Amino acid sequence: MKLQEVVPILRIFDVAKAREFYLNYLGFEPDWEHRFEEQLPLYMQISKNGLKIHLSEHYGDCSPGAAIRIQVDGITDLHKELIGKQYSYSRPGIERTPWGSEECCVIDPFGNRIIFYEYI
Repeated sequence: MKLQEVVPILRIFDVAKAREFYLNYLGFEPDWEHRFEEQLPLYMQISKNGLKIHLSEHYGDCSPGAAIRIQVDGITDLHKELIGKQYSYSRPGIERTPWGSEECCVIDPFGNRIIFYEYI
């Protein structure tokens, strides 16, 4: 047996806000989208540098307010990029933790926390 990857599913409630946050602000690209019918909830995959995240409007797929941790190389570069976008709803900082990492936490419009971290 070989474990391959983990793809988190995050709950969203507004497609336009999700696109603004994940695509425009964080810089993810849409890979695919699915709806059973035009007016039904959206389920989509986004990715950036090989990392995949699923976003779902479907009730029961997951709970809002989840937290995921994403290890990165170059946390200060990521932080500068995010601050440089001057996104009205997020001005994250960098926190140095007692366990030896630097972390930059952003919260999406649906209460999900994305914690980018790098061990120093």
